[in-house]
Amino acid sequence: MNRWEELTGGASGEDYAARFAALADSGKDMHGEARLCAALAPAGARVLDAGCGTGRVMIRLAELGYDCVGIDVDPSMLAVARRTAPDLPWLQADLATLDAAALPGAALFDLVVAAGNIFQLLAPGTEPEVAARLAATLRPGGLLVAGFGLDEAHLPVHPALTLADYDAYCTAAGLTLTDRFATWDAHPYEGGGYAISVHRAPLG
Repeated sequence: MNRWEELTGGASGEDYAARFAALADSGKDMHGEARLCAALAPAGARVLDAGCGTGRVMIRLAELGYDCVGIDVDPSMLAVARRTAPDLPWLQADLATLDAAALPGAALFDLVVAAGNIFQLLAPGTEPEVAARLAATLRPGGLLVAGFGLDEAHLPVHPALTLADYDAYCTAAGLTLTDRFATWDAHPYEGGGYAISVHRAPLG
């Protein structure tokens, strides 16, 4: 069981969607993740939303013209995503056992996004395997973009992963760090409790 399932019981999709709907209704910008992805890859690029949840990021990217696939382990989150955007491909799968060859479409991905503290909410010990499996879905030169909290102020659980750990797992998977931001608006990371890391696959 991963840390998200331990936290929520795999039944929090409706509550999660309602919370973000309330934030949107209050005027909060809900599309920072999609904006950063769009700045990193051109419209039409193939995007894997790893840990897509209720689909907020992926639905926006699809609206912007990206070819998207969403994966999540939580059926309650996917139920919301499928109801909201039934024409998009939503798959239930564990990132720790993800088989790139089983994903829809023949092409590898130009960009993989793992927003929403995905790496901090994995089953402990699976982080290197998930980094390797996500790297395996990338085309040569493709990007892995992951944002997660680094302290309890930015996480619903005690942090299990440091940036140094994450970088080491990405390096072992053949990826190279290219950028690190403090926010999804691409403010430079200068320390602090939240970071977005951009790693690139080798060109070939």
